[in-house]
Amino acid sequence: MKRWNGWGDEKNNLDFELSTTSQNYIENILGKSTALPEITLDEAIAKVPTSKAPYHKLINTDAEVRLRHCRGQSIPDWIATHSGQFEAFPDGVALPNSTREVQELLQFAKQENLILIPYGGGTSVCGHINPLASRRPIITVAMSNMNKLIDFDQKSQIATFGAGTLGPDVEKQLSAHGYTLGHFPQSWELSTIGGWVASRSSGQQSLRYGRIEKMFAGGNIETLQGSLDIPTFPASSAGPDVREMILGSEGRMGIITEVKMRVTKIAEEENFYVAFFPNWEIGMEATREIVQSGTQLSMMRLSNEVETASHLKLSGHDRGVKYLEKYLTLRGISSTHNEKTMFTFGITGTKIQCQSALKMTKQFLRKHKGIYIGTGLGKHWEHSRFRSPYLRQGFWDAGIVVDTMETCLDWSLVPAAVKCMESDIANALKSDSNTSADTDEHIHVFTHLSHFYGQGCSVYTTFLFRMDQDYEKTLQRWMKLKAAGAEAIVKNGGTISHQHGVGKDHAPYLASEKGKLGIKAITKLCNVFDPEQQMNPGTLV
Repeated sequence: MKRWNGWGDEKNNLDFELSTTSQNYIENILGKSTALPEITLDEAIAKVPTSKAPYHKLINTDAEVRLRHCRGQSIPDWIATHSGQFEAFPDGVALPNSTREVQELLQFAKQENLILIPYGGGTSVCGHINPLASRRPIITVAMSNMNKLIDFDQKSQIATFGAGTLGPDVEKQLSAHGYTLGHFPQSWELSTIGGWVASRSSGQQSLRYGRIEKMFAGGNIETLQGSLDIPTFPASSAGPDVREMILGSEGRMGIITEVKMRVTKIAEEENFYVAFFPNWEIGMEATREIVQSGTQLSMMRLSNEVETASHLKLSGHDRGVKYLEKYLTLRGISSTHNEKTMFTFGITGTKIQCQSALKMTKQFLRKHKGIYIGTGLGKHWEHSRFRSPYLRQGFWDAGIVVDTMETCLDWSLVPAAVKCMESDIANALKSDSNTSADTDEHIHVFTHLSHFYGQGCSVYTTFLFRMDQDYEKTLQRWMKLKAAGAEAIVKNGGTISHQHGVGKDHAPYLASEKGKLGIKAITKLCNVFDPEQQMNPGTLV
């Protein structure tokens, strides 16, 4: 069973408690911090109000079940579940086993004027699944029982899954046939294939496999107006693509029940490597050239100098880092001014393809004075690639909040956008008279580039800050930091979301990207499927 107020499984708890070295490193930057008290599960259950849901055999109104489906994984969600300051709960949770049962629930919702919220793995960090206070009963529709490989057309390489299939189960069921989807977002362990489609997700190896829109070939969506079956075509010029109406729809148009995905054979070989560049500017230039050259890498990640230093300090391998620093100094990358940037990259394919791609990448490294380290740190990245969500708990227990802002921009906009995002977030709490923060309140901010394209790349900025005196003041701190990052993204020409969707948290910023007419068109489209605003209202638009 998933943790009710954190990340991971309650029986296999991987909190990654911070080491003394890590705690001292963060304390030297932010100052001393103190964790806030937390409510117990029993105390949280006691806060769940009496259900307004009418009886239906598929709807569970148990208080603990409703609690476990009321929030996602955003910072406001964590504050709510740790403080007990909940705003609303679903009145019931339905767990359908089939498309037919989803249809039955939709008809019942029309009859009883219910609000329905589709729920995949509950990993949303943008408020997708959070119920808003309403006089109408709210039913969360959890898709976890629809978790099987339904059909596999191996000749066409199209696999049909139930929308509630978790990432590990997708790969396990495909690997039995020698295939992979290759979609590995950081939430992979706990997120679902239907949720990836609904939020337009991107996986860590998108350079090889593409984003979810490349994989999504068709499927079934149940709406209040009937069933929408999207056939699978390799390509079509027959008007607007209906798939694109559903990709990123976030439950506003209906409930995705089955997804048909384009899959590929498991690669013959795969390795991950690390190199270092002398500084951030050189690293950005080198990685841009690599991706624009068409070099067949499966993933790339460039950490700026602050993220590089932070990851090495927080790695827990002090002796190994010391030897690394000495080696880089001997090779001409000095650690004196901490300007070096870490470049992690993956190569996936046949042995010949991998050899060719590594050879080409090394040529770019030499051109830009990069130092190739090999697979040692690459294997460490591979082993810990889904670790970050667990690390958040370790920081939280030490009184430190960790969150991220992510966007995607054209290459010409990236350098200025990174500087602006980091600066605006770092200074968001200065001269803050509304909280206990003062002009000396520090924010630790760093950035990496990932999900590279010929046109541009995604920018992923992480920030750490101390908890305030209570949860409400801590939430106010987060809101100021989040707003500073979002406004910096908008004014620098970035998308408000590259891989996490819009939800409720990002909805206020969507108009700057889509324009008034674009928002009007999206709203009208939602109303075609949901004229009475019963499907996840408040999300997206």
